[in-house]
Amino acid sequence: MSGVRVSSVRKQGLLSVLLIAAASSVVFTCASWAQSSQTSGRPRRTEDAPQATPTPPKKDEDLTLSSDEVVRVDTSLTNVFFTAADKQKRFISNLKREDVRILEDGAPQEIFTFQPNSDLPLSLAILIDRSGSEERTLPEEKAAARAFLESVMRPAKDEAAVVSFTGEVTLEQGLTGSLARLRRAIDQVEFVPPSGYIGGGVVVGGTPPISGTQQTLAGSTAIWDAIWATSNELLTDSAEHQRRAIILLTDGEDTISQVRMQEAISRALKADALIYAIGIGDRYSFGINESALKKITEGTGGRAYFPRNERELREAFAQIERELREQYLIAYSPSNKTRDGSYRRVTIEITNPELRKDNLRLTYRPGYFAKNPGGNPAENSKKP
Repeated sequence: MSGVRVSSVRKQGLLSVLLIAAASSVVFTCASWAQSSQTSGRPRRTEDAPQATPTPPKKDEDLTLSSDEVVRVDTSLTNVFFTAADKQKRFISNLKREDVRILEDGAPQEIFTFQPNSDLPLSLAILIDRSGSEERTLPEEKAAARAFLESVMRPAKDEAAVVSFTGEVTLEQGLTGSLARLRRAIDQVEFVPPSGYIGGGVVVGGTPPISGTQQTLAGSTAIWDAIWATSNELLTDSAEHQRRAIILLTDGEDTISQVRMQEAISRALKADALIYAIGIGDRYSFGINESALKKITEGTGGRAYFPRNERELREAFAQIERELREQYLIAYSPSNKTRDGSYRRVTIEITNPELRKDNLRLTYRPGYFAKNPGGNPAENSKKP
């Protein structure tokens, strides 16, 4: 299978670094990567110059971390985030440990941690479709995305990235806690018309474009490739104890992806990422594929929204923010200790008889892959 094409983003004064997914060749390119995605997870010594004589090892206080660096910690506990809502879609924030139970492959598990309103840091990726179907709504999408990040992100705690896509995937801004960088990245996302495009989704014939491949990509939409690449190349580099989520803005019509939808779902699950989709675009010329967006979000424990105007668009972002804020955290040590990369099905149930009468809706990822913390890093770059 040929690789997913990725474009370059140039930014003044910064060098471009090309990240390559080895087997699938799904690649991100971003000129600001060296500055915006410093999430190596390793402390950086303040002094690296060679010494003429042996020196004692540096103490903890001598080690420094930049604002975008994180520390990775491996753990045998499995974390599952979930939300609970009633029939009126109001979030329930007073559940207790004894009100629920969690099962893995049908076997009850002992809960080690039950934490309401989880305060763990967020790692978010905003994926923006800039193909022809988004021409009319893109300005509103960008404004709402900026407002969302300004509201949801907490200084020195949360991080986000911006990715745009047509038939190719472009990393506009790597994971960073800087709102200024994120605003600039969103501002530079623009609609890319294919050759012969005259507006309203209409493409007429004429002189063949100089670069037929690039014009084909500009007139296409690779949603599943964008999710796969974001999960594989971006969110897997975030800290271990982060809540990870993809916010997808698109009409749901994939036309050219090289990976299938289920492969994108599996890759997001392996990255422990929820997918929230906002189904938006030119409803009259293109329509919205609500079925596809519901499937890919529910497959990861997220949710899809389908706003019909700017007010509903901002309400959708506000709802996503509330979901991220109202999450419960359940941590348990699986009774199945084998870490063989196999898929484990997760079920959360309400056990409180009174609460069961309310038919609460629980939203969570339906499973996870039991990856080995000490496994081969190269496995992450293989196509599903």
